Amino acid sequence: CLAFQLACCCGTAACSLCCKCCPKIKQSTSTRFMYALYFILVTIICCVMMSTTVANEMKTHIPFYKQMCKGIQAGEMCEKLVGYSAVYKVCFGMACFFFLFFLFTIKINNSKSCRAYIHNGFWLIKLVVLAAMCSGAFFIPDQDTFLNAWRYVGATGGFLFIAIQLILLVEFAHKWNKNWTAGANHKQVWNGLLALVTLVLYSIAVAALVLMALFYTRSEGCMYNKVLIGVNGGLCLFVSLVAISPCVQNRQPHSGLLQSGVISCYVMYLTFSALSSKPPETILDENNQNITICVPEFSQGLHRDENLVTGLGTTILFGCILYSCLTSTTRASSEALKGIYATAETEVARCCFCCVPDGDADAEEHVEKRGGQTVVYDEKKGTVYSYAYFHFVFFLASLYVMMTVTHWFHYESAQIEKFFTGTWSIFWIKMVSCWVCVGLYLWTLTAPLCCPTREFSV
Repeated sequence: CLAFQLACCCGTAACSLCCKCCPKIKQSTSTRFMYALYFILVTIICCVMMSTTVANEMKTHIPFYKQMCKGIQAGEMCEKLVGYSAVYKVCFGMACFFFLFFLFTIKINNSKSCRAYIHNGFWLIKLVVLAAMCSGAFFIPDQDTFLNAWRYVGATGGFLFIAIQLILLVEFAHKWNKNWTAGANHKQVWNGLLALVTLVLYSIAVAALVLMALFYTRSEGCMYNKVLIGVNGGLCLFVSLVAISPCVQNRQPHSGLLQSGVISCYVMYLTFSALSSKPPETILDENNQNITICVPEFSQGLHRDENLVTGLGTTILFGCILYSCLTSTTRASSEALKGIYATAETEVARCCFCCVPDGDADAEEHVEKRGGQTVVYDEKKGTVYSYAYFHFVFFLASLYVMMTVTHWFHYESAQIEKFFTGTWSIFWIKMVSCWVCVGLYLWTLTAPLCCPTREFSV
């Protein structure tokens, strides 16, 4: 009887008391939140494994640390639980977890099916399964062969995750312009908003270009920076001219400067990020001492407190990854990757056009409150997002996290404290991502001209 009471306190009764003060939530949102929580938990573990500071603190402050490491067979000082190889194994377990659920949830269209119930519940069991997969990866035989093969799988998945985000960024730009253009047909205020936002976007892009030219170049040297800033600035001008060219406007009347403004700002952001990630260049001054050039002088002072900068920067980065995962898994985003878009006639102009309007009264009818948080069952008629696509994006995000934490192809010397230390691999990944984004946007503009017999919806 006592055991039963303790189980109640650790189960739904405790959850009920904790969740009673929480606001109303949709079932689909709560499910995605729980998977995101698992993702964050494993990501934090990966960051801890890559931190030499945390490892040294544990050795100093945990009593019987050496005996504990021997007891769990992790080496004399737990060396098997730190470094890039440990992160590879943990991320292998997380990636397998999401990939198995991707296979398990293929072709689920009804939230009342048995597989849908498993997807939307059994959280404690799933947490145990995830922990078992991450732990079991440490017992894979022939570790060297596994790590070498898994590294290429991780790089492929990481690049695919970047590609999906770039495709959805281009789709976001087109959707924004199409939505507000639809409103301009009825109210002139939308034309004013289009002009204002476009002006702001181009002002930001031009200001970023000028500032990078001032702080990341100098009269002598910095050839890489000069060429890349010039090339990327020229690409932004080129795509803007193509977007408003008569031949493109005849085939795609919804094409305009708003989309190219969004792409230009993103290109400038990636250019700045790439230049910040480039290894510093050094030259000899008149006193024969090495000095760093081609970086802002104030940035050197910002990196003095490495732990603070690393912690804040890592939190922001993985927050962006998590946001990308959740926004990439909506029904509209998954359909956009298949080339399915809403027609301009069905567009309803909204300032927050990304959010689906709360016009579904049926969802409000199915509300249950079982002593805890109020849950709106918004999937009574069918799924509101693709379960399989959701898990596939998190599978790719697991690989992207693995490669990012281990500095991509500079894994052997990787440490979380040196997360923002420049490496050529990270620099070129960001620059290539920038050019791929421009190429994707150009393709959406020129595809109707290259294939006049096909129908394009963007």
